[in-house]
Amino acid sequence: MLMRLSHDLGLYFYDLVVARFDLWAAFGVLAQLVFGARFIVQWIASEKAEKSVIPVGFWLLSISGGLMTLVYGFARSDIVIIVGQAFSIFIYVRNLMLIAKESKKKAGVDVMSGTEVEASAG
Repeated sequence: MLMRLSHDLGLYFYDLVVARFDLWAAFGVLAQLVFGARFIVQWIASEKAEKSVIPVGFWLLSISGGLMTLVYGFARSDIVIIVGQAFSIFIYVRNLMLIAKESKKKAGVDVMSGTEVEASAG
């Protein structure tokens, strides 16, 4: 059964992307690969830290893959993809904003004014 499934998927991929070279389908596959790569980045960071970690690279790949998938959704006029990715991208960007805010706070920079402040010990 697994061999049959891989064979069917291979034929489908060949027919969709190679035989009639659908540029949007190829772009969609690339978008999914970029989006999926974030899990590899997260897994490696967590293994190194020996705890669950979500690095900045995870969010950057989330935004990149999400934007690519959003473009694909518009090209295919797929409202499900468009709505799902539009809301998700907002969350990914917000996470980067929170990370930047925390980094500035740790570095002793007043987030509101951008001026340096004396970091408290502890």
